[in-house]
Amino acid sequence: MVAVESVRGYVVSHLTRIGRASDIEDVMQDVRMAVWDGVMRGRYRKLPGVPFGAWVQGVCSNVCSAHIRRELSRATSPLLLDPVTGEGAVLLNGWSRLAFYGDRATERFIDQEWARMVLALVRENVADEVWDLAVDSLTAPRRYGPPSPTDRRRWHAASVVRQTAKTITAALEVASASTREEDVGTAAANCLPAPVLRRIAIAVVHPGVRGPERTRAIARLAAEFGVSERYIAVQIGPVRQLYRAAWRVLWGQQRPAV
Repeated sequence: MVAVESVRGYVVSHLTRIGRASDIEDVMQDVRMAVWDGVMRGRYRKLPGVPFGAWVQGVCSNVCSAHIRRELSRATSPLLLDPVTGEGAVLLNGWSRLAFYGDRATERFIDQEWARMVLALVRENVADEVWDLAVDSLTAPRRYGPPSPTDRRRWHAASVVRQTAKTITAALEVASASTREEDVGTAAANCLPAPVLRRIAIAVVHPGVRGPERTRAIARLAAEFGVSERYIAVQIGPVRQLYRAAWRVLWGQQRPAV
């Protein structure tokens, strides 16, 4: 993990060039998982005179390049509407768009009403400050140079909104399935957008473990994903918010209309 953190500057530099600095933490998490998976599956082979960090740099380069290709290959359209006022669209700069598209350029953009519904649900499930910072991050003019503390807060807010949108979208996709009441919690946990987040939700948040049992669960997850226990502990709060968002969507779809 120390070697992975050493490539953060590379990721920041490459994503900033295309205006996707808000994706830094997402890509860093992809790099962590790719490195861990490569080590566990025996893809890393120690060679004389070649440091482990060089292999990590290669993995990082591949992950970063793949992410950039995906982002630049997607069509873009201003679908971010203000769900509070419902007045007009907020034009988003560059490639930073809060929208949902198919993978093929020939596919039509997703229905506007669906996008509005998803974003309205996201708006309900994030704090006002987070929403405002995310919109500011995606709509403000691009500024190049070393990131400021305010930039970092905005990027974090955009990441929170993006993860919430992915979680809610997944929840809406499974909401129509026949989910029993006792399965709502498990289904909500499985809607989270990354493997490590889903495992934290299933092992810690959904069962509501506390005290020594929670400490043991954190230790097991840290060993499973090859990260520090502190990293797992820090993720529990955000995971709880995402889990609640998914649970509200699933539970709301289950309740009969009045």
